Amino acid sequence: MSQTRRSLLTSLAAASAASALVPWGAFAQAGYPTRPVKVIVPYAAGGGTDFFARLVFGAMGEQLGQQFVIENRPGAGTNIGAEAVARAEPDGYTLLLGDTATFATNRTLYRKISFDPYKDFSPISLTGRFALVLLVNTSKLPVTSVEEIVVEAKKTPGRINYATPGLGSPFHLATELLSQGTGIKLTHVPYRGAAPAVQDLVAGQVDMMFIDFATARSQISGPIRAVAVASPGEFAGLPGVAPVAAHHQGFEAWAWQGFVAPAGTPAEIIAKLNETYRRVIANPEIRAKLTAAGIDVLQSSPEEMAAYMREEGAKWDTVIKTAGITLE
Repeated sequence: MSQTRRSLLTSLAAASAASALVPWGAFAQAGYPTRPVKVIVPYAAGGGTDFFARLVFGAMGEQLGQQFVIENRPGAGTNIGAEAVARAEPDGYTLLLGDTATFATNRTLYRKISFDPYKDFSPISLTGRFALVLLVNTSKLPVTSVEEIVVEAKKTPGRINYATPGLGSPFHLATELLSQGTGIKLTHVPYRGAAPAVQDLVAGQVDMMFIDFATARSQISGPIRAVAVASPGEFAGLPGVAPVAAHHQGFEAWAWQGFVAPAGTPAEIIAKLNETYRRVIANPEIRAKLTAAGIDVLQSSPEEMAAYMREEGAKWDTVIKTAGITLE
């Protein structure tokens, strides 16, 4: 990982706590918003992104005196919701809470995509990331570490299989990164969503899978063991579980999210939304709820988010092309 990237992630993880020191009067702008603001969430209601949106943007609406209305537009790996925002008026009244797929991987994964995440959006702030955990059903694959997985995989290439919630998901790409970095061959078993994938891991139908910490922590019992985390260092939620990077330097994978407006949205509106977001996530009660949901809260400048999108895009572009993953 580059020093620039490491410094960025370190600062983002800590920045929101300091944002409470910024006085409201320093960034209050007259006028906007004068009517409700629509926030498109490109996932169905009830998931982690939807939870984040309703909590945080609800509080932002209270700060700004206008309702922030959450509109769920799932489909095509977030592309349907993202396209709607890319084509919306750049007036600050339509926003998008997207993620790794929206801003970094879909541009390479999909044969055809109707928007350019770098050109069609004005970044506002990164909002959070979800730690990924490698779970193993030890009744099927009796290992205690990534190194033991590598040894077993090299004995019989393709024998070890892994579940994911779908092709091109952060969990799929994290496993491809592991496979490519260690020179092993694994067999992918994609599912339609995380729930059935986890169910089959627990039932012993598959050997292992990367999944977010919020889901993983409720599954770790009996034969289901956390053998590694995809963060560059040890993850606080799972003390004693080694990072993949301990033996494979530079390995890092997150499911992350951020929010944007259509390209061309006035800079003063972007700044106002950014600063309002900072104040909201500095609220201890809100931060506690987000942390309890397994979200590592982030805050960034628009410029930092734009840089992070491009870094992640370049990283996963290589993984996707090497693996030959394409989606219609």
